[in-house]
Amino acid sequence: MDISELVADFLESLEIEKGRSTKTVENYGLYLARFIDLITEDFEGQEMIKPSDITPEILRRFRLKLNRFSDNQNKERLSALTQSYHLIALRGFFKYLAKRGIKSLDPSLIDLPRAAKKQVTFLHFDEIERLLAEIPLDTESGLRDRAIIELLFSGGLRVSELCSLNRDSINLERREFMVRGKGKKDRPIFIDKSTAECIEDYLNMRTDTLPALFLNNSANQQIPSTSGDFRRLTPRSIERIVQKYTRLAGITKHVTPHTMRHSFATDLLMNGADIRSVQSLLGHANISTTQIYTHITDPHLKEVHEKFHSESED
Repeated sequence: MDISELVADFLESLEIEKGRSTKTVENYGLYLARFIDLITEDFEGQEMIKPSDITPEILRRFRLKLNRFSDNQNKERLSALTQSYHLIALRGFFKYLAKRGIKSLDPSLIDLPRAAKKQVTFLHFDEIERLLAEIPLDTESGLRDRAIIELLFSGGLRVSELCSLNRDSINLERREFMVRGKGKKDRPIFIDKSTAECIEDYLNMRTDTLPALFLNNSANQQIPSTSGDFRRLTPRSIERIVQKYTRLAGITKHVTPHTMRHSFATDLLMNGADIRSVQSLLGHANISTTQIYTHITDPHLKEVHEKFHSESED
């Protein structure tokens, strides 16, 4: 069995056994295909590549080629983060081979570069209020946009989770529902009264019977799919909506739907929520992912600053 066939088996195991999302499997496939392409010149064709022949030296040369690799379209080199994703996929592949007893490179030899910590962009509550104030509530699209932004902030959803919601997904009376997030893991979402009322007002104004919770308002008559998803809003559409009202509110930060999720987490921690609860509400598998918010919400640091930092005198 050549390496391409083993990669195909690995991708199937990610989907079936690990429950990884379609997007994750596609990305892993892309990264591993690039790995094979970049090391092919070290062999006499792809069909000649055997896992047992991949040495630390071949890995070293691959990392060098990956660092110098540029996309054919924009000629830009891969970011350090994207290069890390390639190595994560590669390490996962060799771990899979090891579990199957197939002789291959030791996965522990694949070190990941230290990635620079991302700066978390979030909106303060007064900025959220400014943004919401720009949304007209006398039209169906306005009610929809208000409901979307309130739901992102009130529930802390990922944009993909929001787009997948159907009318019957949400219990507006109890103001809670379940979503299936990363790794096909379910978690509860709770919303406040204002958000529930916005969603109800939007649904009451709609005259269609389509299942999707949020629809585009395109007049373009497309052939409906059997699932009724032909008018379901996409993540890109949600991003445009968020950025539209951000500009109208005069907010200069780069705001995306994920910024609203950051704002949700930050608001909870600033108001005294414990980090484990926030981890559960966000659906983070690892507490380390949630800890990116702690340095911007640590009340002790503020107390130290106020106590020991003297104000400058004019």
